[in-house]
Amino acid sequence: MRVVVTGASGYLGGRLCAALADAGHAVRALVRRTSNVSGLPPSVDLAYGDVTDADSLAAAFDSCDAVFHAAAAVEPWLPDPSVFLTVNVGGLENVLKAAKRTQTVKKIIYTSTFFAIGPTDGYVADETQIHQGKAFCTEYEKSKFLADKIALQAVKEGLPITIVYPGVLYGPGRLTTGNLVSRILIERFNGRLPGYIGDGYDRESFCHVDDVVSGHIAAMEKGRVGKRYLLTGQNMSFMHIFNMASNITNTKAPKFHVPLWLIEIYGWISVFVSRITGKLPLISYPTVHVLKHQWAYSCDKAKRELGYSPRDLTEGLAEVLLWLKDEKLIKF
Repeated sequence: MRVVVTGASGYLGGRLCAALADAGHAVRALVRRTSNVSGLPPSVDLAYGDVTDADSLAAAFDSCDAVFHAAAAVEPWLPDPSVFLTVNVGGLENVLKAAKRTQTVKKIIYTSTFFAIGPTDGYVADETQIHQGKAFCTEYEKSKFLADKIALQAVKEGLPITIVYPGVLYGPGRLTTGNLVSRILIERFNGRLPGYIGDGYDRESFCHVDDVVSGHIAAMEKGRVGKRYLLTGQNMSFMHIFNMASNITNTKAPKFHVPLWLIEIYGWISVFVSRITGKLPLISYPTVHVLKHQWAYSCDKAKRELGYSPRDLTEGLAEVLLWLKDEKLIKF
């Protein structure tokens, strides 16, 4: 099958391109001319363009059977918040328009996010939950909520779209914003994050990037048009992540908790510094707003219908920690 992947130079998109190529598909990667494509397999056909440019999308989609729309601005904070609407909302609108223009596209796999489902304070949600849309922790969350509405409307209009919702990604690979867990582990093992993040109330659904990639491919092959699938994993707090990492590496666990109010102050300072230096911060104040909530989900539907099989978090973290050590990014 001939497939095209937007966001192909990103953390998830790059690994998706590689897995599709390994499975024997003819892969076309939509990338910008400034993108780092060194991680893409040589067999991948490069199509230069941008999701904000509808004409470049139509050219990239030409003769393709399926579209994986994984491109997104995923940072919790940007100095220009309009980027989130331009890329995440306008980009999806352009993808849908281009797919309509290209008669060969039979299926669109849209990569949303757990944020589009909404917080789950005190319970575990599934695909039936619809974000209330009244309050948002980040501009990213708001933009993906709005994009989700567009995707669901496209379903009503008969477009062949299937929506997948990954959880918090982790795994080896590029240290982009999408690989937040690896970046936090680097801070933890290099002494820059000496304590637990908050009091452990936070609860996220962690999923290995390669399992999510497999879920995407299964969504193309088995996913029902018009349906939503959570590609999540074990629901735990970052306190549990730190404890598991300490057990795996036989190192000491943190002895104290860094309160969220202090991390929020650090986030505000980081944003101030970012405006001066132009370098995006690892932790910004919207990140702390996220940690004040729980984001716990069930992936039972994806397991039943797609054969989705997220690995145990202990197994996945052991792989990540060894990779970080081999890359000389951490010591233990």
